[in-house]
This record gives sequence, structure tokens and C-alpha cells, in this order.
Amino acid sequence: MTELKEGLPTLPSSSETSFKEKAPHVDSDKSPDGFDDEDEKSLLNGEPVITSGRDVSRYLVDLRDDEDPPFTFRSIVLGTMIGGLGAALYQIYIFKPVQSGISTVFLLLVIYSMGVFWSTFFPRRSWVKETRFEWLGPTLHFINPGQFRLKEHVIATIVASSASYGSTAVINFAVQRLYYDTKVTASTAILSTFSTAVFGYGIVGLLRPLTVYPSELVYWGNLPTVSIFQALHFDNDSNRKRVRLFWIAFAVMFVYEIIPSYIFPLLNGFSIFCLASQHASPRVQDVFTNIFGGADGNEGLGLFSLSFDWQYIGSGAMSLPLVQQANSWIGMFVCYIVIAVIYYSNTWNAITYSFQSKSFPMLSTSLFSSNGSIYHQKAVFTGSNFQLNQTALDEIGLPALTGSNAWAGLTSSLAIGGLIAHCIFFWGPSVVSSFKHARDKTQPDPHWVAMQKYKEAPWWWYTLLLLLAFFAGLISVFKGQTTLPVWSYIFALISGAIVAPFSTLINGRMGSGIGTNQLFKMIAGAINPGRPVANLYFSMWSHDVVSTTVGFSSDLKIGQYLKIPPRSLFVAQVWGTIIGAIVNYVVMVSITGAQRDLLLDPTGNNIWSGQSVQSLNSDAITWSLAKELYGPSGPYFIIPMGIFIGFAVSVIHWLIEKRWPYIGPVKVDKVIVPLIIQYSAWLSVGVNSIATSIIIVGLVSQFWLRQYHPGWYRKYNYILGGALDGGAQVMIFILSFAVFGASGVSRPFPAWAGNPAKGNVDYCNGNGALD
Repeated sequence: MTELKEGLPTLPSSSETSFKEKAPHVDSDKSPDGFDDEDEKSLLNGEPVITSGRDVSRYLVDLRDDEDPPFTFRSIVLGTMIGGLGAALYQIYIFKPVQSGISTVFLLLVIYSMGVFWSTFFPRRSWVKETRFEWLGPTLHFINPGQFRLKEHVIATIVASSASYGSTAVINFAVQRLYYDTKVTASTAILSTFSTAVFGYGIVGLLRPLTVYPSELVYWGNLPTVSIFQALHFDNDSNRKRVRLFWIAFAVMFVYEIIPSYIFPLLNGFSIFCLASQHASPRVQDVFTNIFGGADGNEGLGLFSLSFDWQYIGSGAMSLPLVQQANSWIGMFVCYIVIAVIYYSNTWNAITYSFQSKSFPMLSTSLFSSNGSIYHQKAVFTGSNFQLNQTALDEIGLPALTGSNAWAGLTSSLAIGGLIAHCIFFWGPSVVSSFKHARDKTQPDPHWVAMQKYKEAPWWWYTLLLLLAFFAGLISVFKGQTTLPVWSYIFALISGAIVAPFSTLINGRMGSGIGTNQLFKMIAGAINPGRPVANLYFSMWSHDVVSTTVGFSSDLKIGQYLKIPPRSLFVAQVWGTIIGAIVNYVVMVSITGAQRDLLLDPTGNNIWSGQSVQSLNSDAITWSLAKELYGPSGPYFIIPMGIFIGFAVSVIHWLIEKRWPYIGPVKVDKVIVPLIIQYSAWLSVGVNSIATSIIIVGLVSQFWLRQYHPGWYRKYNYILGGALDGGAQVMIFILSFAVFGASGVSRPFPAWAGNPAKGNVDYCNGNGALD
């Protein structure tokens, strides 16, 4: 019996047969796609069960290439317009209590609708043929080349998605506006944002054989996007059914999303425990809120809460492989226990600092003083460069982290060390193999083979991009309000370039990554002591190199699956980045001006939250006091040591796997230690009522459907997830400006039982929620 990957149970023998028996196009020695059939693919009811990147390349993504032109006037205009929309949406979500990227599905849908409208109703060459206006034919064909086809659709979407990646740079500017009363000039903002994004593009251009070409580098979150593109443009009976499902699901979710997000917010955190605690004592209510509450930002851990709000659940659980999700679920389970234990055992003085009378909240990314008040950072970091005033520090004292924030810092360090070790020891051989394939031009992936008809973007294009990015950043350092020395800027770029391959590997293989920003904050604190703003910019340049490398690699993989010429893709991404740099800054200025008080509040509400900017600012402050807080005599010394501990744990894991590949039914190399560690702090901030719902969606999609209904899963799973994301995000965009106050005026829905006027929306009203 052939064993399936990712630890799934094997199929019953009555349902199982080898794929070679069912697929006559597969040769007995080697399949035409270049893969050796070293193991036979199992079928269930005649359908392959998709479990690996190789399966995706062979059975899920169509090899078809119609060779239609990618760049048209229409694709540039639509990409630019929707890129501005996507960048605005991204910036809105930065200030939401749950962080969410902008679904590429949402972008491609809007572009598709506009593209079809354009092709149908704009004048075409045929309209003037054999008339006295025939001389206008070439111009009309330039404006409207006819049917809206796959490749121009993809190019427009790549422009839009590149604009929508966002940048730590813009959040840095928000930190400066909110916490330092510094209004960064638009030129500094745009140059800095462009520099961080484009430097990452240059790096990935040099790493394509590692980050894009191999089959196992899937970037699983791309699959809804790829599936929808092919369904919309490849006209056959099967795709017509998929398109019909898509639009039905999109419309239903578009209408439904207004209910949990605006009319009936209780649906985002339905908790029997919270509802049952209405007449409990204040002490019990406080405990119930901390453990079971989670519908509002930083309210509690949300244990057993159910969310029915798709904007927060998202299609990630329908896209990410089961092995990734299983590891994340283990981490979440650990998180419930550890954060509760830290808080109620007063570890790191999680309840009270120096045992003063005023309590800290259980979840918060803000900095506190010993009396429980918000830390007065402006008195400690003074002058135009915001440098440490030692006299003021001695008088005010050191800042304190909440226990959950300290735990998040520790797990981040552990995960970074684990990531580096896991990539080296578990995936190192495949990396070497990938480079050998690239050198010998023998990469077996069928989509890579099909792309060889197109000219690659040459290496010198990427090198030139690196130089442009470097000098754009250099101008910002010299002329802007970064307070960062030039030598430190250069070191930040080098640090990011070293870490980027590790992050890209885990994102490509697992569909999600490990946050590495903590590492850069440590380095910044060591080389820029006492300078929080300089630390902000150091971690910005280093971390954004990593994040844009991952994003660009993901887009290149979409291009490989959909046969987009690499040179066209290169231009589309750079243009989208420029658009995003401008729009992100404009929207950030609008929101930080309109919602300033709420963004500075440690908890925020269920609509707006400053947790991202608070976290960045807190980290910059604490790491600028690295010697006092994280040194051998500091209260948080364990946090930087976590990198070495995490590295050692993953090495031990690798040694165990070498000795015992299986422990019971578990394949040991499917345990991803850094992912488990990272998710063990996933509930340390934000809206946490969504965890149970995410697990349920993941089990239904990635276990039940994939394992027992593989045909339905292959045809409809990804397109359904994309439709639900698209419908929810279109509605949220409308609501953000219409009623949520993104433009400055909020219009809350009238209070009723499903939208209480006072307290938390899930009725977990401890911790002073009704005060």
C-alpha cells in the first residue's frame, strides 16, 4: 500500500489504486513532466489526493499556455487603478484588531469585472472597419484589443498585488506621527518605502533557482488565485461550473459580511462561557474574560469561542497544507496554557510590576511604568534624535512588558533560531539539489520546463535594481528624519539579505513563515543603543528586505504556473511597488489623523486598533535599552538567548528524526518545531475569538475534503476560498469608509442585543469593560 505524505492516514485498499494504472499518459519509467515515478500516486475514486508540491505541479495546475500578450494599455490602466485600491485596503487593515493581508483574489476579481466591461463596451477596431473612420483602427485596438485574456489579467493583478504588499516603512512613519510628533515628509516616505521593497526584489532575482523554480516551493496561498485565473479564462464545462460557484459564493459572502462586521458583531465571538458569566462575581468575570473572551482587541484568549466573521477567518485554512496547520494547532494549544500560566503565576510580573497595586492587562503590546500607567517615553528619549536621557531614565525607571508581550518576544527568538536550524538540517539537501538543477538546466518541474520558451529577466536587471534601491535609501538616511547612521543602514541591508533565503524557504514550502523582525531589533539595539527611532529604521530596512523577497518570490511562482514572461512580470512588480509607496503613505496620514486617540489606546476596540504601531514602538524602546532590559542582569535576558535555544531544539529534533523517522504514526520530519513555537504566541494580541473557527475550517477543507472527496477538493476548494475572501473584503472596504470612520466620520450601528452599547461585544465584561 502506498503511503500518503504529510502524515495523512493511508487509503483503504478497496479505494486505492496506483496513478500509473489510471493515467495512460504516464510512462512506466518516467512521466512526461520530467518526474521520476519513484512512488506511485494513490487515487481515491479515480482522483489523486493532493499532498505535495509535486502533486500540485502535476495534477492541480494546468500547463496550458495560449501565448496571449501580457502587457496592454488596458492591463496597465486597470493594474494601476486597482493597485491604488489594494494599497489603501492594506493600510486600513494595519489599523485593525486582526492583521490581514489583501487577498489577491479580491484584486483579480475587481480587475476581471472591469476588464470584461472594458472589452465589451469600449470602442473596438471592428466598429470602424470599412468606414471612413478606419484610420482610427490601430488606436482603438491599442485601447481595446478585444477579449480580456489571461495574461493581461495576471499582469494587471500583479501590479495591484505588488502595490498591496505594504511596508514596515509606512508603519514606522505612523509610529513617528503618533509617538514622537514627527511628520515625515512625503519624499522621505516614498523613497524609503521604494528602497525597502525594491531591494528585496533584487535579492530574490539572484535566488530564483532556490525560491521559485522547484516544485516543492508552492506558496500554497497562491493556489486559490491560480485556480480562479484558469477557471475564468479556460473555457470548458468544468470551468463554467467553477465560475458559477465562484460568483454565487462571492455574492453570498458580500451580502452576509455586513451582518457580523457591522449589524451583529456578537457573531465574531460567540462564547457560551461569556454569556453564562453575566451574573458571576467580578473576580470570576475577570477570569472568564481573560480566558474565554476574545471578540474585542486584546480582550482575552478566546478559548472555545466561535467566530462567524469571514474577514477574520479567511481562506488561509482552505489553502495551507495540513502539515502546516497541524503544527500551528499544536502551537495554539500551547499558547492557551502558557499565557494563562504566565499571567496568573505573575511571571515577569505579568499582573503587577514591582507588585504595585494597579494591574497590567493580560494582553497588550504597550509599554507600562511600574504603577501600571502607560510609559512616559517622551521624557526618557529627548532631543531631535530622540536619544536616551539617562537622568530621566533613572528618575522614571525602566519600562515593563506585559507577560504576554514578553512571551511573544521569547517565542519569536526561539522560532528564529529554529527556522535557521530547520532550513539547514532538514531542507539543506534539497537546496543543494535545486542549485544543481539550475546550473545544469535540468529542473524537473513541468511548469519551469514550459517557461523556457520565454526570455528570463537578466541578472543585471536585478543588480541595477539593487543599486537603485540602495541609493534611494541612502538619500532618505541623509535627508530624512531617520536618525540612522549610514554604516548602520548598510548593515541593515546586509542582515536582511542573509536572512531572506531562510524565510522564503519556509513560506514556499509551508505557505506561512516565521517572523524574523525580532532578530533585526536585537541587532539594532546592540549597534544603536539608546536610539529608538534609529532602531525602527534599522529593523525596517532589514525586515522589509525579507518580506518583499517572500512576496516577490510568490508572484514569480504565480508567473511560472500561469506562463507569464519573466520580463513582463519584472516590470509589473516594480511599477506596482511605486504605486503602493505613494498610496500607503496618503492613507496612513488620513487614518492616524482621524483616529489618533483610539490608536494610542492600549486596547483599542473591535474596529480600530493601534497594536501594530504600539508593538513597533514598544520594541524600538525596549531594544534601545537592550543592556538594561535584555542584558545578563535584565528582566528579559531569556529573550535574546532564545535564538540559541531554538537553534539547539531544532538540531535535537533533526537528530531524533535521523534515529527514529517515525514515532508511532507520526512522521518526525513533518513536525515543524519553529512553526509550533511561533504559534504558541499567536494569541498574545488582537482578536482571538477566531481560533476555533479556523481549526474547524482547516479540518473540513484540508482533511475531510482533501482526503475523502479529492475530486471536489481539486476542482472547487481553492476557488471557493477565494470567492469568500473576495466577497468579504469588498464589503469591508465599503464599510471602512462608509461607517467605520476611515475617512474621519464613524457611523456605528444602533445598539441592540447583538451589538451591545457598553462592554465587550461577546458579553465577557470583566476587567472593567463596563466602567
